[in-house]
Amino acid sequence: MDIQNQNTVSVTEKTDFTEPPEYRVILLNDDYTTKDFVTRVLMHIFRKTESDAVSLTEKVHRSGSAAIGVYTYDIAATRTALTIQSARENGYPLQCIMEKA
Repeated sequence: MDIQNQNTVSVTEKTDFTEPPEYRVILLNDDYTTKDFVTRVLMHIFRKTESDAVSLTEKVHRSGSAAIGVYTYDIAATRTALTIQSARENGYPLQCIMEKA
């Protein structure tokens, strides 16, 4: 016996959404924050591998700044704030900023 479902409904739903804006997080070099501290921040707050963290630390040191990553606003703001808080708690003037990507 061949039974076909004649109560089939086709629904097409259009969903309009926009991607949330992304922000670039940038570390700025200074004459006081140690490379070791910057490397630890990159590993713990930004979840970079040790080799990536060391490479980025050297880039910050040589160039004066380096883009660490691109994140949604909430993540960028949180990681920027955590970086500055950690630096101040450890007596360093490290600056971390974010800008629209």
